[in-house]
Amino acid sequence: MWIRQAPATRRRGSALLAVLWLSAALAAIAFSVSSTVRGETERVSTSVDGLRSYYLAAGGIERASLELLWSIKVPPEKRPIPQNSTAIDYRFASGIVHVEFLPETGKLNVNSVTPEVLYRLNSALGMEPGRARLIAMAIDDWHQPQNPQNLALGPTFPAPHASIQEIEELLQVQGVTPDIFYGTYVPAPEGSDPQGPRLLARPGLIDCLSVFGTKDRVDVNTAQPAVLAAIGLPPAAVNAILEMRRVAPFSDKALMDFLQSMGTPDALLRVAGNSIVTMRATARLFTPGGQLSDMRRTVAAQVKYMPPGYDAPIHILRWYDSTWIK
Repeated sequence: MWIRQAPATRRRGSALLAVLWLSAALAAIAFSVSSTVRGETERVSTSVDGLRSYYLAAGGIERASLELLWSIKVPPEKRPIPQNSTAIDYRFASGIVHVEFLPETGKLNVNSVTPEVLYRLNSALGMEPGRARLIAMAIDDWHQPQNPQNLALGPTFPAPHASIQEIEELLQVQGVTPDIFYGTYVPAPEGSDPQGPRLLARPGLIDCLSVFGTKDRVDVNTAQPAVLAAIGLPPAAVNAILEMRRVAPFSDKALMDFLQSMGTPDALLRVAGNSIVTMRATARLFTPGGQLSDMRRTVAAQVKYMPPGYDAPIHILRWYDSTWIK
């Protein structure tokens, strides 16, 4: 007599199928866990590199601020930083740092600049005439004394009619957007080099105006093209300045000769400037193979060099943990 074995075979098939499904589930879980671990490892590594880059950039600013102080007190041939330099590069064991020097004399004083100069500045920054005029008048009105006759005509939140204490106050001025204040990127003009960048950086008001800015002459080596146009220089002179300072910074004699050759001896230009300098440092780490990492970290500090008699020769007025290079 024969006994049928089909139920046992079906049970073995069901068990095999269950094992296969369980193996697939465990494999999916293992893949998910490994992906998560790998992602977290890369995130932690990136965070560590970012922190190392931050301290490397901060170290660059500390070194540059001290070397600039020493450069003032030693003969020209012994200066750690050459006279009229606009930037310097440092090489450390862990990476390199590029430090830019941006004296406040390269900017206009926001509390004393006239509406006419503001209008030329806004136009040079790419604003249409109507908007350029509106913002120029609004900035001027922001720090001018209040006219009692115009109280009824003011906005719901009127301007304070007091000196601007921090340049970021301009973000509250009518018509000033973040793009206008911080700058933005615009498409390259038609006919540009096809191998060149498709987007070009356009500076903002923060690059051209400052509460510590100059009230008369601007630094020829660091002033933005818009600032040069705002003080009345013709386009040909602005372009010539940009070309010359790409080769080497202007000295006092070079500036005098240039102004004579351009027929603008009375132009509101100078070399170097006051005792307040913004230092912007960009750091890049070395990889284990000795190559430069793609990660960049930029920090900045507004440094004031004090005259004799103060508790410290260097005061940090502002520190920017994170900034960007246009």
